[in-house]
Amino acid sequence: MGKKARRNERRLLRELRLDFGALLIIGLSVLALSESWGVVGRALRLFLRFLFGNWSFVVPPVLIVGALYALIRRRPPRLDHPRTAGFLLLYADLLLFSHLELFTRLSADGAFQPSIVRETFHRLALEAAGGVPSAAGGGIIGALLFTAFYYLFGYYGTVIFGGLIAVSGLLLFSGTSVKAVVIPFKRRLSLGLRRLKAARRKRRPALARGGPAPSAPQAGPEADGALSVEAGGPSAEGEAAVWWPEAGGQGMLRISDFVDRVAEEAAGAGGAVDAPAGGEAPGTGDAQNKAAPGGRAAKAGLAAGSGEAGRPGAGDRGGPAARPDGGSRSPSADDSGAGEASAGEGAPAAGEGPLSRPYALPPVELLDRPRRATAKESRSIAENAKKLEQTLRTFGVGARVVHVHRGPAVTRFEVQPDAGVKVSRIVGLADDIALALAARGIRIEAPIPGKSAVGIEVPNDDIAVVTLREVLESPAFQRSRSKLTLALGRDITGEPIVADLGRMPHLLVAGATGSGKSVSLNAMIASILYKATPDDVKFVMIDPKMVELTVYNPIPHMLTPVVSDAKKAAVVLRRIVQEMELRYERFAAAGVRDIERFNAVSGEPLSYIVVIVDELADLMMVAAQDVEASIARLAQKARAAGIHLILATQRPSVDVITGVIKANIPSRIAFGVSSQVDSRTILDMAGAEKLLGRGDMLYLPMGAAKAIRVQGCFVSDREIEALVRYVAEQGRPAYAEHLTEDESDDAGEAVDDELFPRAVALVVETKSASVSLLQRRFAIGYARAARLIDLMERHGIVGPYEGAKPRKVLVDRIPDRFIS
Repeated sequence: MGKKARRNERRLLRELRLDFGALLIIGLSVLALSESWGVVGRALRLFLRFLFGNWSFVVPPVLIVGALYALIRRRPPRLDHPRTAGFLLLYADLLLFSHLELFTRLSADGAFQPSIVRETFHRLALEAAGGVPSAAGGGIIGALLFTAFYYLFGYYGTVIFGGLIAVSGLLLFSGTSVKAVVIPFKRRLSLGLRRLKAARRKRRPALARGGPAPSAPQAGPEADGALSVEAGGPSAEGEAAVWWPEAGGQGMLRISDFVDRVAEEAAGAGGAVDAPAGGEAPGTGDAQNKAAPGGRAAKAGLAAGSGEAGRPGAGDRGGPAARPDGGSRSPSADDSGAGEASAGEGAPAAGEGPLSRPYALPPVELLDRPRRATAKESRSIAENAKKLEQTLRTFGVGARVVHVHRGPAVTRFEVQPDAGVKVSRIVGLADDIALALAARGIRIEAPIPGKSAVGIEVPNDDIAVVTLREVLESPAFQRSRSKLTLALGRDITGEPIVADLGRMPHLLVAGATGSGKSVSLNAMIASILYKATPDDVKFVMIDPKMVELTVYNPIPHMLTPVVSDAKKAAVVLRRIVQEMELRYERFAAAGVRDIERFNAVSGEPLSYIVVIVDELADLMMVAAQDVEASIARLAQKARAAGIHLILATQRPSVDVITGVIKANIPSRIAFGVSSQVDSRTILDMAGAEKLLGRGDMLYLPMGAAKAIRVQGCFVSDREIEALVRYVAEQGRPAYAEHLTEDESDDAGEAVDDELFPRAVALVVETKSASVSLLQRRFAIGYARAARLIDLMERHGIVGPYEGAKPRKVLVDRIPDRFIS
């Protein structure tokens, strides 16, 4: 054989070895991507996790890319290439910092071991033996790097040198230099400083005059729900400031001073927000009705939805606030006439309308920061996972824990049963599992939607508080463009849960006393206040308990004062139904289908109306038929008209949550209840009877197959008072008084027939109302019997004439004023 033949043979062997090696690496890397692909795949996955920890998933794709490069370029990748070296430095630095974070957390939990490598090896060996997956940091390689750096440089030295390694890796990988990065940054910084100095020079003359700075940012509806920190422009000290009429001068207060002042006033008043006696909000008296637009003007503006009287606040496009005379407010007007007129009192002038300046969304600094919860040691969670698997094996159920999620209130163990094991067998062992884990009670979700696993939810020893602020600051809430976005809480995995009331389109909230229902309602109202101006959303609140929702009386979003009388509440609901019909007539005339399209084409946009009923059971006891009929009509038709319901009750029985109401309100929230029957009444499924209370809820959104377990937001009374005070100081509510007018007063005539009380008693007892019935029972003529029926209709006892059908009886008992 000649030299040329031997040389060709060696070249062929090299190419075959290259192809074989590259294909072998690709095959093994694909197997390592999932541990469900046989013993080899699981072994490779465990080996990579042993070496690289939580970042082992990066290795298979990198190896596949390198093998494909070798197949295409016919040579292996160069390890001395700058990009390759930069990638390796970045990956090693990632492993180092992952292990640094892991052992920092273990030190805080008290689970730190002196030997870093031994502790890492123990955790990985426990996982390889079938234990619950735990945090592995950067694996053995990360442990070795962390041990070396920690021994040589200490904790802070490790952080510094790790940062330098990361910068070096980025420079090598990007092929750039420090000089190429610093020079453009220096130029931009110099340009920004010059612009800042120019803006300050422009702002000084305005501040000297006592007016607002021209360049001070104003929050408004155009912010699309972004939480405004500089609600009224920056203060002199550079801190975010809010507008405050009593501050004097330019009317600005720092947010910290604003919160302190609200807290002091609340403490001096016994913790209550300043509100007039009798539950009425400012602006309801005769004297204030002359100054503030309301009464008949608001009644006329409700259907139009855009009149200056019925629409306090800034325009729908974030422009200056509208005045009753049709003009607009400018800074110069504030500095001259309006400012001098209100200098003595510090309150808005009477001719300025409900809002005295452009409306600013509340700053998030009014709410408390989230508390840092103490995490449970991962070692105890692993022990519970082992106990769970052992308990299932004891009863002949083969299963293993594949994942663990620790939420604010419960920890969910995701159990994957072996082939041939029925899910019902695991569900039937609920009490035995609770006994083995020494838990107060467990809830089993079988199966978890979208997963081939069974969820076993075990209560935590300590329930972590989910604050409203942390949900409002979450990307899920801030990305939502809807003005009716509700902040609900966090689910088992810790993800924030928000909902759009406009898409629900109505919500039913039920639960026993003390389960967190009222706190959740306050969180929903507060989240809407953080998104919507008074032009965007109006509230109609019904609170038979007279203590839960009356705090919101002063805010300009209120369409009526908080209704606490059950009879008046039935009247308000009927008037809301009439408003819905009027809106649909306007939609038909404009040729549109819903409120969004109407607002887009109309020059007079309508406001959304949110009707909140805090205790539905009390209303159903007084006027069940009338209330149920109004709620049913609103639930069926009000979504497109921009009217939405939030119904809350602490008595989830079938006579309160009737079939008609449930059929038209698919979105529901269940807090803790006393029995499985109540849970099925609310959600059509069991589970709410096993909730823990204190905000633990099951949320069933429209179209979902199963409910989501959520730990609800907590908002304190002090936070609500500060928020209400901030919103109320920007303007007064303009009430639509016709919504609460007593229907008996509309009749305009007194009852002068001595037979009327007996006729009312007969109609209420027989649940039937007709002229012929009164003629037969009382032996009277047709004219007198028909007049009695008309009087009953005017007083709200019977419904309107419906042709051949009998009139509906709207009350369940005889009104006190007709009892002789």
